[in-house]
This record gives sequence, structure tokens and C-alpha cells, in this order.
Amino acid sequence: MATLILDDCINCGACEDECPNGAISMGDEIFVIDPDLCTECVGHHDEQMCATACPPEACVQDPERVETEDTLFERALKIHPDRALPLSPETSHFRATHR
Repeated sequence: MATLILDDCINCGACEDECPNGAISMGDEIFVIDPDLCTECVGHHDEQMCATACPPEACVQDPERVETEDTLFERALKIHPDRALPLSPETSHFRATHR
């Protein structure tokens, strides 16, 4: 699933600063996430950094965009072709042990 930002967003920008893919930007009224750039931090972190950083917990899973770890990792590799992105419990919430 890609992540989306609810109307509870307080426009603090914490999520934008944490996104490793540059998927978050200011929309008309609140921050928004580009689902074509969102990898749920797969390949980077074991949890979604936007959700972790968001004070009102407005970054949530988009139930209309369910995606597999493979799909998200493939996207991460396309976004960052110059980086060696590993899949491990430290870089994918699908594999993390704290779930």
C-alpha cells in the first residue's frame, strides 16, 4: 500500500523531511504523498518514516492501493538506481521483527 495523509495533517513538514524518496510535498491545503514515489520506506527503513514522524498520526496506509514488498522494492530501485538497497528486517516493514 502506498501511504496517504489524512485531513488531520497540521502542516508541520516533519513527514516531508523524513521521506527518503521525495514523495511528500505541500498540496493545496495539506501535505500529500505521490503514490508513484512512495515505497513505504522499503529498501530504506523497517517502518514508514512519515508515519513515525507525524505528530497527529495523519500518515496512514492507503487501503485503495495495496502493494507487495516486491512492487515497492522495485519502485525504490528505480527511484534510486545509484544506490545498493538491501532487503532485510532493517529495511522492510514486511520483514521487521517488531510487527
